[in-house]
Amino acid sequence: MTSVDITPEARRRKAASPFVRRIKRLGVVLFSILATLFGLLFVTFLIARVMPIDPVLAVVGERASNEIYEAAYKQLGLDKPLVVQFFYYVWDVITGDFGMSTLTARPVLQDIARVFPATLELATLATIIGVVLGIPAGVIAAVNEGRWQDQILRFIGLFGYSMPIFWIGLIGLLIFYGKLGWVGGPGRLDIYYVDIVPSVTGMILIDSLIVRDWTIFWNAVSHIILPASILGYYSLAYISRMTRSFMLEQLGQEYITTARVKGLSETKVIWRHALGNVMIPLITVIVLSYATLLEGSVLTEVIFAWPGLGNYITNALLSADMNAVLGGTVIVGLVFVGLNLLSDILYKFVDPRAR
Repeated sequence: MTSVDITPEARRRKAASPFVRRIKRLGVVLFSILATLFGLLFVTFLIARVMPIDPVLAVVGERASNEIYEAAYKQLGLDKPLVVQFFYYVWDVITGDFGMSTLTARPVLQDIARVFPATLELATLATIIGVVLGIPAGVIAAVNEGRWQDQILRFIGLFGYSMPIFWIGLIGLLIFYGKLGWVGGPGRLDIYYVDIVPSVTGMILIDSLIVRDWTIFWNAVSHIILPASILGYYSLAYISRMTRSFMLEQLGQEYITTARVKGLSETKVIWRHALGNVMIPLITVIVLSYATLLEGSVLTEVIFAWPGLGNYITNALLSADMNAVLGGTVIVGLVFVGLNLLSDILYKFVDPRAR
């Protein structure tokens, strides 16, 4: 038997191959992100051109003279070809220029920075509620498949996933605020507490904790608990359903039977081994659910007069403020892409096989 000598050049190629593979994977990820963002900007650009709203009239008003109209028309770049307009639009977005809001007379990016923390606070608390209650509910339903526990939990999840969220919000306001008075009303705070706590993060719960103003903290809790619970119920329904599905798949695997044969307690088998493997795909579910709440809490914010991004986009759309609508849409898209990337990173971090 003869040995084959490996030349130094071959050794260098072999040693460099893992690095090259990582660079290629990183290139694929960056390309997919850029392609997604480019598609997002292209769609929002088309929306601005298809909408039956004249952007010039939104700026100068309907009583403006023809000379003023023409000057604004050229200043907005609408006299140039669509391809040129699109690349101007992409450049403006890259540089953070979303234009001025005709509704607030402020830069759109400044408005979004002001309202987005309210949406982030609401969606984060709702996701925490959905995860803390949804995962145990899904596990219990899977372990008791076909029994009354499973039927009740599946009904609760189906109800939360099927009922219109605005209807649940209105009923919740009627019962818990209007009739029982257990929670605060619409808005983030009672009117006499507004602007007392200095804004550090834009999230009132955190800002009030920073200055240790417990009166405002508990007032903010009373206002956020109902909308967060309703959004959390929606998240709970989705997470529990996916957890049950993943758990049923894992409970039928051979390693579960082996663990039981070895004499491990049922608690360790279910909550450590089966749930440990379920958490890997469940991370993606949780992150996507969080992204959905960040972009899909429009109706909840409108019903509860929550001054977040969804409410801002809705008011802008009703006022034909297309700069604000498109700016908000782009930000939502960026958040969704970023959270998708985060889920991929967490997936590879938790599961060594994915590395």
